[in-house]
Amino acid sequence: MAAVVVLPLLQPVLHSAGLARPGFALPSGACDSHMHIFDPRFAPSKHWTRQPPDAPVAAYRQLQARIGTQRAVVVTPSTYGTDNACTLDALAQLGDAARGVAVVDADVDDAELQRLHGLGVRGLRVNFVTPQSWGTTTPQMLATLADKVAPLGWHLQVFVHPEQLLAMAALLRGLPVPLVVDHMARLDPVQGAEGEAFALLGELLDAGNTWVKLSGAYMRSAVGGPGYADTLAMGQALVRRAPNRLVWGSDWPHTTEAPGSVHDAALVDLLGRWCAGDAALLARILVDNPARLYGFGPVPSS
Repeated sequence: MAAVVVLPLLQPVLHSAGLARPGFALPSGACDSHMHIFDPRFAPSKHWTRQPPDAPVAAYRQLQARIGTQRAVVVTPSTYGTDNACTLDALAQLGDAARGVAVVDADVDDAELQRLHGLGVRGLRVNFVTPQSWGTTTPQMLATLADKVAPLGWHLQVFVHPEQLLAMAALLRGLPVPLVVDHMARLDPVQGAEGEAFALLGELLDAGNTWVKLSGAYMRSAVGGPGYADTLAMGQALVRRAPNRLVWGSDWPHTTEAPGSVHDAALVDLLGRWCAGDAALLARILVDNPARLYGFGPVPSS
């Protein structure tokens, strides 16, 4: 008689609702391409007015065990301004299974960028949505930073409202480095694939230099979780449009939402619905695409 495998009892994970695993097993090497670490050992920017959550690497490892991801991309949150120390500490803890996206000012020098590269950073984020605690982000910053990171093979990641995406269309079309648009450009699910911003995003994807993070479904959903059913058509449209330049992210610890309200396993299941359950598509978005974008090595054989 075959041995019965008993899975360990799942424990609650900080900042994540529920205890269930996703409805399907993720492929080996699956990457969560957008998450943040907040650690009380690192002070927030002196200009930051809100209390950061306690979301250390140990808690994130519990989330990985629950949802089945093995790789991660740690994104410096606006909380820390241009101080990437918390992200770099997380990268050191997570090792080669992690990469970083940092936040810097436009006057960053080559030596600092080289230092960040050696510690696992592979891109820079410019946030046009959340007021910065350290200064003002401008479209010109994208052009300046693009020239600086091009020799490193990095990308620029932007967090934008749809109207901001439209306003920067000419600049974004001409960037000399890959562009990553996080949280699906906060597109309105009501408009879905019919809106002007989706049309521009599709054009950028078709040009071959732009990537989109399938993340933050809750940011514009009117029906809410755990299913976020109103995002289905838009997510499926993105998957059909450019399956080779999409990555998925949990956005843990979900700082835009009520504490503990987001069910991370349900977010994985939503990705499954966006991909219509196609295992090959899921492997592309969760494994192959992030490996190319962030420079992960081959998935270790089991």
